[in-house]
Formats: sequence, C-alpha cells, structure tokens
Amino acid sequence: MIVVATAGHVDHGKSALVRALTGRDPDRLAEERRRGLTLDLGFAWCDLPSGRRAAFVDVPGHERYLHTMLAGLGPVRAALLAVAADEGWAAQTAEHADALAAFAVPQLILVITRCDLADPGPAAAVARRELLARGLPAPAPLATSAHTGRGLDALRTALDQLSPAFPASPGPVRLWVDRAFTVSGAGTVVTGTLLGGTLRVGDRVELCPSGVEGPIATVRGLQVCGRSVAEASGPTRLAVNLRRVPLDAVPRGSALLTPDAWVVSTLVDVRLHAPGASANPPANPPALPAEVMCHLGTARRPARLRRLADDLGRLQLAAPLPLHVGDRLAVRDPAARTVLGATVLDPTPARIAGRGAAGRRRATLETATGRPLLADELSRRGLVRSTDLRRLGIPLPAGPPEEEWLIDPEHRRRLAERLLILVWTHHEERSATAPELTREQIRDALGLPDTRIIDLILSPQLREDHGRIGLANAVLPAALHRVAETTRRELTTAGLRAPTAGRWRELGVSAAELRALTRHGVLVRLAPDVYLTPDAIERAIAVLQRLSAPFRVSHARTALDAPRRVVVPLLEHLDRQGVTDKVTDDGHRRLRRRAHHATT
Repeated sequence: MIVVATAGHVDHGKSALVRALTGRDPDRLAEERRRGLTLDLGFAWCDLPSGRRAAFVDVPGHERYLHTMLAGLGPVRAALLAVAADEGWAAQTAEHADALAAFAVPQLILVITRCDLADPGPAAAVARRELLARGLPAPAPLATSAHTGRGLDALRTALDQLSPAFPASPGPVRLWVDRAFTVSGAGTVVTGTLLGGTLRVGDRVELCPSGVEGPIATVRGLQVCGRSVAEASGPTRLAVNLRRVPLDAVPRGSALLTPDAWVVSTLVDVRLHAPGASANPPANPPALPAEVMCHLGTARRPARLRRLADDLGRLQLAAPLPLHVGDRLAVRDPAARTVLGATVLDPTPARIAGRGAAGRRRATLETATGRPLLADELSRRGLVRSTDLRRLGIPLPAGPPEEEWLIDPEHRRRLAERLLILVWTHHEERSATAPELTREQIRDALGLPDTRIIDLILSPQLREDHGRIGLANAVLPAALHRVAETTRRELTTAGLRAPTAGRWRELGVSAAELRALTRHGVLVRLAPDVYLTPDAIERAIAVLQRLSAPFRVSHARTALDAPRRVVVPLLEHLDRQGVTDKVTDDGHRRLRRRAHHATT
C-alpha cells in the first residue's frame, strides 16, 4: 500500500481531488460537509492501475488547524501538494511546504488543481521554484481538474510509480494514533499509519504515553481499508482494536509500540535544519525561542530548547516520545509559526553538568550524522548493551547470538591498557602473599558498569585464577623462593599422594602462600586442600593415556596409585581443561585429544 498525505492552501481542491480519485468523501464530520471545509484529518483509499492500493490522509488547509495538518503529515513518507491554478502559491501552501521540508518527506507529487478555471503554467512555475528553495523534490507538475476529470489518470500513474520506493519494512512497530473511537461490542479502536514492521492479532503492544495501569495492551483485531486481517505490515493504513483499553488512554498523538524496541524519552539531542538546507553551503537555522512545540508522527509536545551550537540543540520535552536515532522531528515557534526540521542524534543523552560539559557535548555531537550506524554509535558511546542499541534503532550484525555488551575497538584498547596498568601496579605494591584483584575491584577501579566487560578487555599478559586477575608471567617474588623450594621437595616425595592441610601446617606453609604459588604457576590447585605441581599432572595424564577407554575413577586410582581425595578433583580439573570427557552418567571417562594448558 502507498500512504499519501495531501497538503496545500485552504480550498485549493485537496478533498475534491481525493473524492474524484477514490469515490469516497474524506470529510467525515457533518460540519465539514456543511461548510465545504476540512476541519480534521480525513481518510480514503482507492486501487491503482497496477492493483496496488493508495490510502490518503487528507489534512486541513486552514491556518487555524496547523496542529492537525502537522499530525497528518508527520507519519507519512509521501505527499500530494495541491496548488490551485487560479490562485497559485498561497500562505498555507508555503506553510505546508515548510512542514514537508521539516519532516523531510522524501516523495512528493505536485498537482496543479482547478485547471478548468485557469492556465496551470504560472502556478506550476512558482510552485517548483518554492519547492526547490526549501530543498524539497520538485517533480514535473500534473495539471488536473476534479470537476472535468482532467489529469486524473496521469495522477493515478504517478501514485503507482511511488510504490517501488516503499517496500515493506522489517523492524519494530510504531503506529501513531490519529483517531480513536469506540465500537459497540468491540471496545476501543484506534487508526493510524503503520510505516514499518508487522502487527498481528494477539500481539502485545506498549502504549506511549501510557494512560492505563501497566503500559502493555493486547491487539484484539485488525482492519485494513475496512477488511479484517490477521496481520498487517507497513506501509499501510490500519485500524487496531485494543483489548480492555479505555478510549481516553489513547488520544491522538499516542503510539502503539513493539515492547522494548524504542527509547521512550523526554530528553533528546538534535541537529536543527534550516529551510532549504540542501543548499551548498547549508544555511544556519533561524533563531527559535526557548519554548517551542515539537511534532513527531501525530504527537506534539511542548519543549524547552537549549541551543548547543548554531545547528545543535537539546530538547527537554514536557512528555515522553518514543524515539530512534535518525527520527525526524518538526520544531515550531508557536508565535512566529516558523517550522524547522530536527534530526534525532541521541535520545538518551547524559545530563550536562559541570564546567566545560556543554563544550564537550557539542564536540561529541559535531560529527554525529543521525544515521543509525553501529560503528558510529560505538565510537560515540564507547561501550553499550546490545539491547540498548536495539532500542536506539541501530541495526546489529546478523550471525551468532549477540554479546550482551559491545565495545568500540579504540575504547577497548584504552580500557585494556588501563587494566594492564592497574594489575601491574597492584602486583608491584602488594606483598608476596596478598591476593590479586577481584573482578569487582577491577570493575570499581575502572568505572565499568558490569564485571562481564572484563572478558572483552583481558589481554594475553593477564590471567584469571578462581575469579582473581593477575599477570600471566609474573616473576616469583624473592619472599616466596624458600616456601616454593619446600613445596617442590614435599611434592616430589609425596607424588600424587598430595599433602593434607595438616601436613602443610607442619611444614610451615600457609594457605596464603599456597594460593600465591598457584598464582605464579608453581602449583596447580585442584581442591581447597589439594595442590600438585604441573609436572605431576602431566605425568598423571601420561598414565591415564595407557588405560582402556572408557575408564572409571577406581581404574584411575589404581593406575595412579593415588587416593580418591586427589583423583576425583584431578579428573574434574582435566574435564574442565578438555583433556577428559565424561561419557556416561556413572562417571566413565575417556581421554580426548591433548589440550593445551592442561595444567593451568
């Protein structure tokens, strides 16, 4: 389906054109029909020559209904601008064109109406010039007359040619509500333009802003152009029956959202665009007051604007909006009726506080493009959860399941360097038997939000042992030389009959010293009171290789001539290192191909 909004000055024939194309009257209110004047949004549809369908959102042209006009243009990506041949470019034509430029509507059909009353040439020439001045597309104008039928076939063809630019869009749903009403026996129904994603009967949707207890609602039914459907994909006009949602909870400007797929925010950093911003070089946007009105989709929000640079600003919204990076807002001066475009750069900005913070934020935003690119977001944020990137509208690479945290390569390098310095400094300053750093200590020292990030920045110079991180090839401190010699001598004598905790106490070797020797690779800790040398473990593996597979713990005990308190943790250690595998539930094992670092 092609969804097209009308635009143009009051009484320039927008609704008459829609009636001529569709056979339906978009003016649904009795007062509209009585006065011949569109006061609210109207809706109609027709089939095109190709069999595709065009749906129209007819907007009012009167200056008093500016808010309603912006609600009609906000959710669409194609517009039909009507200019009357006998009156030409007029005040609200210019205002509507400014709105089209502010929303950056990419597809435009220029229609010169009422050509039965005047030559369309002069109006067409002025209209094209005005569109180009605003940076809008200026297609060849179509001369039409709803009264005589002139040009209607050409207009249908032009509408049909829009469709290749509007493939069905994947991704999350954001349906902006433009009407809400109650149907007897069904409850609340809302209508809107769905640009992307797929909505199905039974889906759960988030309401924004939420006017009900708990923001999640269920889709009870769907209709497209009066026909019930099980699912609908954008772009399309859609009516949605919501289960157990009161009418006053979904006024115009509400949105139905895929849950957890949007940033719902009241603070947003934007790039402001001057009218005609496609000029080279682009002009700076004109001044705006501190108090402005923001429009997105069918929503409007009062906001306070803080200018960070000529074309950069921060908006503090009076109520939340569901946003993605790259969304296009219209920002309006309520008094002067100036309308500017604004591209969302960051819908989750940090508060600006402290000396120099505004300048640093300005420098960060200067290079922001507003395009939802993973590399750009990682470069700017450094470190971010994949779930947060999805909510920002940033496409993630396809492939294996994504990591919880994603990190910019340069940020990774800096953090890895800081971690190495932190561990080295701790190693130099601590006593020989003092424990190495825990993940929690490293998290706090580096200001990391999650200990799992340490996995992303561990370098080959570091190693982890039982949740503590130290240098991989640290030189054994002189204070441990004597105790190291004692343990080697004892273990050489005991073999795989490892000394007990009592025996270590008799030898004057403390538990802290045993742990320190483990960190330096002198010993391998198999259990709280079981330590062996790496050489002893290698010799044990050689013995196990001679056993027939699969073997049991009892077979290993006999072959190794070792007690169960040593053999069981030894085999579990070899399981973790990938040297052995359990092949049955009752403990039968086999040796796998020899793994590297079996004794670490």
